Amino acid sequence: MTIRSIPAGPVGLSVMIVALSAARPERAAAQAAIEGRVALPRTRSTPVANQRYEIVAIGGILAPSPPLAVVYLEGNFPRPTSPPLRQILQTNFAFVPALLPVQVGTRVEFPNLDNTFHNVFSYSPPKRFDLGRYRPDERPIPMQVFDKPGLVTLRCDIHEHMRGLVLVLDTPHFVTSDADGRFRLTNLPAGHFTVKAWLNSKTTLEIPVDLKGTSTLQVNLP
Repeated sequence: MTIRSIPAGPVGLSVMIVALSAARPERAAAQAAIEGRVALPRTRSTPVANQRYEIVAIGGILAPSPPLAVVYLEGNFPRPTSPPLRQILQTNFAFVPALLPVQVGTRVEFPNLDNTFHNVFSYSPPKRFDLGRYRPDERPIPMQVFDKPGLVTLRCDIHEHMRGLVLVLDTPHFVTSDADGRFRLTNLPAGHFTVKAWLNSKTTLEIPVDLKGTSTLQVNLP
């Protein structure tokens, strides 16, 4: 089995695959699962109850702080017939959640819950937009449709410290890890795919996997 890390760097990658069921493979079934743990970048320990995820930029690399990963299954999947709807709140002068993974075609609303003006904009190639300045009572709630895969950086031109990320994925199968890097993907189809773990704007880990029937793969990265 070939194991790769993209781009090349000091982060390694390994995988352990354990078949928990010997069920016969069924192409149409969506019952397989992948679970495991991503070794997150080291940071100062913070009590879980006090953790607040924000986006930091170090050396031009954007990453969530405290660290976490977005784990997803890459493959040829149909896009949704009706656009999903998600929200990123602007509250206490921060984007919540600071990192939002979505499938291509998702509509994202940006409610303003602060008692002041905000202005969400992005210059990222996958989605360039500027919602203009608006108050908490703005209706309809300003929104954008994210129709191209890639990483979109969110900013507010009034509050320069505010930063958020929308990770637009061409797959319906994704999950955000917990603070310890643990994750579980469920209701997966049988077949040959690639599991990827997004860590920051420069580092994504990947490995090929074969899903069969109702089996569960145990994948640890690295």
